[in-house]
Amino acid sequence: MKTTAKKTFDAVKFMRDQREKLSEKLSKMTKEEIVEYFRKKKLENSTKPSA
Repeated sequence: MKTTAKKTFDAVKFMRDQREKLSEKLSKMTKEEIVEYFRKKKLENSTKPSA
């Protein structure tokens, strides 16, 4: 039996697109700029656990 579902979101394509955008952005930065970029991103997007 074959079941097919219409995909509304392609996770693999999304991840590849995000990786490509990030690689393009980082390729133009120095090592120090990259470290600072990720330091800022960590502070912005830190997920705090909730009970």
